[in-house]
Amino acid sequence: MIPEELKRLFASALFNEIMDSIEDVVMIIDATTKVIFVNQSYERVFKVPRRKILGKQLDEIEGSNACAIQAMKTGDPVKHQTEFLKSMKIDSQGVSYPLKYNGQIIGGVSIFNNVANYLGIYSKLRRSLEMNRYLSERLSAYVEDLPSREFITVNRQMKLILGLAIKVAASDSTVLIRGESGTGKEIIARMIHANSPRKDEEFVTVNCAAIPDNLLESELFGYVGGAFTGANKEGKAGKFELAQNGTIFLDEIGDMDMNMQVKLLRVLQEREVERIGGAAPIPLNIRIIAATNQDLEKLILDGKFREDLYYRLNVVEIRTTPLRDRREDIPILITHFIKKFTDDHYVVTPSVIDILTHYDWPGNVRELQNVIERACILSSEKIIDVFALPNRLISEELKKDEGGTEFGSDGNKDDAFNLRRRTAALEKRLICQALRQCQNKSEAIEKLGISRSAFYQKLKQYGIDEQWF
Repeated sequence: MIPEELKRLFASALFNEIMDSIEDVVMIIDATTKVIFVNQSYERVFKVPRRKILGKQLDEIEGSNACAIQAMKTGDPVKHQTEFLKSMKIDSQGVSYPLKYNGQIIGGVSIFNNVANYLGIYSKLRRSLEMNRYLSERLSAYVEDLPSREFITVNRQMKLILGLAIKVAASDSTVLIRGESGTGKEIIARMIHANSPRKDEEFVTVNCAAIPDNLLESELFGYVGGAFTGANKEGKAGKFELAQNGTIFLDEIGDMDMNMQVKLLRVLQEREVERIGGAAPIPLNIRIIAATNQDLEKLILDGKFREDLYYRLNVVEIRTTPLRDRREDIPILITHFIKKFTDDHYVVTPSVIDILTHYDWPGNVRELQNVIERACILSSEKIIDVFALPNRLISEELKKDEGGTEFGSDGNKDDAFNLRRRTAALEKRLICQALRQCQNKSEAIEKLGISRSAFYQKLKQYGIDEQWF
């Protein structure tokens, strides 16, 4: 049984392009000896269209002594053996290997004629598999987060920043994106790539803070087989190689240790990379975009970031705007995230809009997204009210009562954790605020998003005299 991952690999355009660029004949069979792949050279050499061989049983066509079947049965390669192809009535010399996946034999591979190029073929196949696995992981993450890929803003400053990103996309200059966590640095990096001449090539991301220092070098640069204990015997391509002709995004670059900074600087200067344990440098044709939420200038003064690397990365600098400085985006982001998390129509009360608009959002858009997801889950009757908000948001509002003192500062510590009392105090303040700002009670009721009877009930409940306003 061929695993789904390999089926996707064999069907991928990248795999077929690599195999079709090889002059040797390549044939792959599964565990039942069914032919599941042949390349263009098979058609050219044997004058047989692929459709006439794919799906047929190799043991029925060539017999049970076919080299691919022998390799599959024994688990050992069959090398330099002349094989008589009954279907073609010709002799052919080649090599056959068992196809293994997770230690299990799942098929066989035969390469006919130019055997000397086999190692190159196998290397390309390995790279194709690595790229396919990487793309599969990135595609899953991309699909899950697809609605947030579009940068949503009506803020003038943020629009200027996005305009700069589009403008710089046309060049190959290195870009440094700076800003707080959750402000959309990766989205801007993707936007630059998508509008660049490299848009049809790979966009490879590396989170420098998420990978341990002792693993980051092999992750970025790759390694040759047997380079260190536990290394894959066939070696592994690094992220720089996987990004060849495309864009590599180095996120959280400020968290990279000094030793790795030296090696990264060399890659930026020489535009080539060496695998760990390798001797031959690999030329690179890539664009580099880096991002950080760190104060790099301070890190330089503290001796924690190389000044020469800073200037190499900071050819074009883009600074994202935190959500607290573009509060006009909050209402449209609320609507956007509600649509992302539910197909139902939800009503957001004005009280909630007011709280969310005035909150400082230390976690920026990512924090707002999480708050809205939580609210959609907890809201009853498709109405998002203050009861659906996290306590930390309500706490911020309740620090500002009518006298400007902190709620519960009268010495009663229990008040600081009493949700009912805190919610009541917030409702009272919002009703008073609406009565002050609106021309009449009807306008206040509409702004508060409650019924007229509920409005008068709350006036009585909180002892609010409408004549005060």
